[in-house]
Amino acid sequence: MIQKQQTLVLSPYYELYNLIVPKDNLLRKINELVDFSFIYEELQVNYCLDNGRNAIDPIRMFKYLLLKAIFDLSDVDIVDRSRYDMSFKYFLGMAPEDPVMDPSSLTKFRKLRLKNMNMLDLLIEKTVSLAIEKEIIKSTSIIVDATHTKARYNQKSPQEILQDRARKVRKALYTIDETLKGKLPAKNVSTFLKDELSY
Repeated sequence: MIQKQQTLVLSPYYELYNLIVPKDNLLRKINELVDFSFIYEELQVNYCLDNGRNAIDPIRMFKYLLLKAIFDLSDVDIVDRSRYDMSFKYFLGMAPEDPVMDPSSLTKFRKLRLKNMNMLDLLIEKTVSLAIEKEIIKSTSIIVDATHTKARYNQKSPQEILQDRARKVRKALYTIDETLKGKLPAKNVSTFLKDELSY
């Protein structure tokens, strides 16, 4: 069940954030100036509204994915770092003493709530637009992790894969025995896959 679950964090330790997380910290600025409520509207169709237990707040889940994109960390590493990095906990809307979730929840969130890959791109694009509008991000160019784009649009042909593996095998052999350079067959220059397989 999706609902606006973001509430005021009540913790006797909340004041630690003011001591530890500087006012000019990027995550603090994004958190204080960007309204993430658009996440509820965008993801509402991917949640059952009338039954089931309460889901982990979608804003928090999205913020985890945003941290992954910013810091280029794995699910396990991002959750682990949010255990001790106060700027992460502040950004995620957690009290300093709050426990972190299981990293597998991020995988489930991506599979069940961000069913098409464009949804994550859309959410990140909206967040970045808001951050630029609030002048948190000054640059108009942004570097993004293009892992999925590369996987979908830059796939190697079977022949290119074989050539790459053959190159690695030759390199490994040469590090063991330099005299093999003259003994191995000449590199294949044919454009036919069968010739590459034969090589």
